[in-house]
Amino acid sequence: MGAASHVGAVRALNEDACLAAKHLAVVADGMGGHARGDVASRLTIDAFRPLAGRHDLSADDVRRSVVAANAALLADARANPEHDGMGTTLTGIALIDHFGSPHWLVFNVGDSRVYRLSDTGIRLLTHDHSEVQELVDAGRLTDEQARIHPLRNIVTRSLGSDPAPEVDVWIFPPAAGDTFLLCSDGLTNELDDATILQIGRDSASPESGAARLVAAAVEAGGRDNVTAVLVRLPDTELADDTALATTGPRARFLEDER
Repeated sequence: MGAASHVGAVRALNEDACLAAKHLAVVADGMGGHARGDVASRLTIDAFRPLAGRHDLSADDVRRSVVAANAALLADARANPEHDGMGTTLTGIALIDHFGSPHWLVFNVGDSRVYRLSDTGIRLLTHDHSEVQELVDAGRLTDEQARIHPLRNIVTRSLGSDPAPEVDVWIFPPAAGDTFLLCSDGLTNELDDATILQIGRDSASPESGAARLVAAAVEAGGRDNVTAVLVRLPDTELADDTALATTGPRARFLEDER
């Protein structure tokens, strides 16, 4: 794994946070401005740190961390009224044990994204929870129009809400050579898919790829904080089964803890 984050060329504060650990990567893009979106993203990442380095992750471990993150934001806002209104997106990928075999678990709340990069192209695995995505889904905007629409930064789901938001989840088997990109919208608002694919796929290492992606986004304008995490699965004896077994959005993912 490799991770990079930058405040960008315009903002004074980096409200993004990320975690790149064995079998787990997470990106959070804080919101709230003076309500301290940086606190929201940091608290969210902190909720996932106990999973770092573990080789026995399960979907339930991820679920509990999402619940803990949302609860931490609500508790902090109660203790610090000036933080009322803060929130954060959350997206991540974990290599979990699923019925006795390794599977990828991709999860998402908000408009940070997970992409799959391969020799055949770039594929967006997550679905944005945003005003512009709803307009795209309704056929009222094209993807290109959504990139510059004035509502593009308004999310419809985020952590820090009560009740907790629904989390979209996808579970699918790994394939040798899998490469994934997790990123905040500060990257996708500046770089097109072709550029993301070229840099992410062709970089010598995940570390250099993440750094190059962030640098390219800042150079292209850097109008927001920019964060990228690249995840590569080395060539192994894993079955080459690349079909996505979609299980999200799953309203029951957080049901037991509400």
